[in-house]
Amino acid sequence: MTRATKISGFIFFFMMIGKPLFSQCVQNELSFRQGEKITYEIAYNWGFIWINAGEVYFKTDTTIINGKTYFYFDSFGKSYKFYDWFFKVKDRYQSVVDPVTFHPLWFKRNTYEGGFQVNNRYDFDFDKGRVISSVEHSDKPLTVDTLNLDSCIFDVLSAVYYARNIDFSKYKPGDKIPIDFIIDGEFYELYIRYLGKETIKNRDGKQYNCIKFSAMLVEGTLFKGGEDLYVWVSNDENKIPVFVEAKILIGSVKAYLTGYEGLKYKLNSLHD
Repeated sequence: MTRATKISGFIFFFMMIGKPLFSQCVQNELSFRQGEKITYEIAYNWGFIWINAGEVYFKTDTTIINGKTYFYFDSFGKSYKFYDWFFKVKDRYQSVVDPVTFHPLWFKRNTYEGGFQVNNRYDFDFDKGRVISSVEHSDKPLTVDTLNLDSCIFDVLSAVYYARNIDFSKYKPGDKIPIDFIIDGEFYELYIRYLGKETIKNRDGKQYNCIKFSAMLVEGTLFKGGEDLYVWVSNDENKIPVFVEAKILIGSVKAYLTGYEGLKYKLNSLHD
């Protein structure tokens, strides 16, 4: 596998999700709304040392294109300045999605990680069953391809929000949920595995009832590949990621929920 097709993503910890279970790509009642913002702190482990390395946010807004209202998802992650000498990160992901079908309209990725830069753009046309993929890397010139697509396929950011609408009550621990999405101009079919329910304590001392799943990853510059990513989402109508843990090529990474605003529902998973 060439570096151009490998996954390298500071925000990618949140980007593993399930294949469509409905005629449309999502349930009618969504778990989020315009104005939501969720923030995380990223901690990196090397040996016995844990370092707070960076921060990530996810924002939900709306935008009007050709008279139609779409969801606009925006995520930005960066390393802290003191950590830049070791591995500087500055990642931006953006996606515009139809609120009814949950088909993405377009997606942009602009990432800088340890000196390696990636610029991706996908323009989706589900009526014609195609996506125009523009991919550029530090070690690869811009390539533009037209690819065929299925009725329900996601970019990595719209996938995060789709995952929050999976009805996990339909599954038992150990069940796999297939994945269809596009990364670096390539289609991937992986899976997540539902692992059950747990109560976890966040680093701020707050406890949450959570749904836990693992994710199958593609080998790349950050991950070893395999089922080495674990996600805990709130066991309520919001299904926000509360805690994420992943093994990487050197060490491991954890993401802790640090803040949220504009949630659509009360966070009933939070213990009083």
